Amino acid sequence: MKWTTLKRVMTYLGPYWKDMVGSLFFALLTVIAALIVPIYCGNAIDEMIGQGQVHWEGILRIILAIGIVTAIAALSQWIMAICNNHMTFCVSRDLRERAMNEIQALPLSYLDQHPSGDIVSRLIADVDVFADGLLMGFTQLFSGVLTIIGTLGIMLSLNWVITLVVVILTPLSFFTASFIASRTYRYFHEQTIVRGQQTSLINELIDGQKVVQAFHHEAKSQEDFDRINEKLRDVSIRAVFFSSLTNPSTRLVNNIVYAAVALVASLYAISGGITIGTLSVFLSYASQYAKPFNEISGVVTELQNALACADRIFQLLDEQKQIPDAPDAKNIISHGQVSLEQVAFRYEPDKPLIEDLNLTVQPGQRIAIVGPTGCGKTTLINLLMRFYDVDKGAICIDGTDIRDLTRHSLRQNYGMVLQDTWLKQGTIKENIAYARPEASLDKVIAAAKAAHAHSFIMRLPHGYETLITENGGNLSQGQKQLLCIARVMLDLPPMLILDEATSSIDTRTEIKIQDAFARMMKGRTSFIVAHRLSTIREAGVILVMKDGHIIEQGNHESLMKQNGFYAHLYNSQFSAS
Repeated sequence: MKWTTLKRVMTYLGPYWKDMVGSLFFALLTVIAALIVPIYCGNAIDEMIGQGQVHWEGILRIILAIGIVTAIAALSQWIMAICNNHMTFCVSRDLRERAMNEIQALPLSYLDQHPSGDIVSRLIADVDVFADGLLMGFTQLFSGVLTIIGTLGIMLSLNWVITLVVVILTPLSFFTASFIASRTYRYFHEQTIVRGQQTSLINELIDGQKVVQAFHHEAKSQEDFDRINEKLRDVSIRAVFFSSLTNPSTRLVNNIVYAAVALVASLYAISGGITIGTLSVFLSYASQYAKPFNEISGVVTELQNALACADRIFQLLDEQKQIPDAPDAKNIISHGQVSLEQVAFRYEPDKPLIEDLNLTVQPGQRIAIVGPTGCGKTTLINLLMRFYDVDKGAICIDGTDIRDLTRHSLRQNYGMVLQDTWLKQGTIKENIAYARPEASLDKVIAAAKAAHAHSFIMRLPHGYETLITENGGNLSQGQKQLLCIARVMLDLPPMLILDEATSSIDTRTEIKIQDAFARMMKGRTSFIVAHRLSTIREAGVILVMKDGHIIEQGNHESLMKQNGFYAHLYNSQFSAS
């Protein structure tokens, strides 16, 4: 068991100390009531020993007392369960909320390098398993410990010799439980890792189901799933096998304890050292004493699983966060002047991507970025938006290093339309008004008309109130891209980034969109990434990138006259004509 993880879990219980105290108090009442009943039963037996010596009046009083004590135990157990459930699920809620907040603060590099399914598994499955283990721990662990202590105390007051037999044999249960529990944590931890990998694979296959079917990859996908599913089965069997040994092993030891107590107590009863009622009390307590060991061993097993899951959650919480905004970071409303000064950046330390990049963009200038795949076009956009920080050099807006600006302020000055669309589950109106949820329907419609999306929206069952599924699964790729364009049309910032913004739109609509873009970009600094070079002929400056460097710069006419790399790219696209 990882004690550091357990200590950290306890810090999350701090705000709910009232529930914890209430749970412990009512657990104590439950245990006391359970311990009193065998004494009453023993007294009742003594009231009936001998022919014609049944004392009905005393027996009825004892039965009434047993009924009252049992009712108190039941009520206490019910209230204890309420306290435990409230505390457990509040802690689970807090963990998920903390984890979600941490995800918002993680750098994009972490999200790029870790499968989303694994992260989802930590937030959902691991927290659920942790909650189950925590609930069982508070429900049974404290009650079990109190039962053991109380049982020993009462037996000691009745007969110390018989109690000594119990105490001598007790370490067998502890040794058996600890020996098995020490080996289960590793298997449960491995189980949570493989379960995260399986969730990641399922998430990936569901998201890409159309691609899987289009390329007849169903059999290979099934093989991949079967392989990881088989691995999860193997590690789960090992974890469950070792954890399942605990209960029968401790039961065997407890039966030995019970038999020893029965033998010694019977000898005492035969010799007249104790009454038959006291003998029954000892047998009852021997059984009650043994039961908590079974429960505690089960709790320890569940705690191993819960702590393994908690450890994965804490690993996520402990990930290095993105560099926070400087204490004196400024807010800015940009005029659109952007400069890059000797910028260097690499995703991996040993693989340079952008080196010594210099660029100055004047307000209102239209900059097109072209080049082969992997040359750094999209990386440059990521740096401008400060999704990643530069390794060397500086990017400045209106003369201010963007690291001296708040991220919120920086990104408010940009409007983005990317090749990869993102839509949330909700109405068409909510998705268009994502940046400005307070926008009126008239403004949303005006933005949709400017993006040439209004006509297809009105053909939907409920127009702008039509619900779309997660990521727009019930829309075509072109329709999703039009909605993303409308989103920017509604909230026109001083700078624009268009990264293959019309890649999924038909040619006729693209011509109309280009006209709308031309009006939208007027007076705004714009960065346009495009593979279809015909769409950027009107750009004021075209940057030609290759291997992370700007190798050519100028407008379309001047670059064509140079007959260099850009001219080669352009002519290759129109060689058929």
